[in-house]
Amino acid sequence: MNPIKYKMVIQWSEEDECFLVGLPDFMGQYWRTHGATYEEAVANGKEAIESLIISYQVDGEPLPKPSILEKV
Repeated sequence: MNPIKYKMVIQWSEEDECFLVGLPDFMGQYWRTHGATYEEAVANGKEAIESLIISYQVDGEPLPKPSILEKV
């Protein structure tokens, strides 16, 4: 699989007592996965992105364009 080029937002949630992972380039539910540790959240985020990519491909849908950080 090609290198992942999609943005992940990882944020601690006091309410959930875990790190939440958002994938803003993919429409729908903002928070997609989570992890008890930051490292686990990153791994789960990568897995979620890979699963979304496979799902889009199986459904014949075009992948969303990855966000690009604009130079200031």
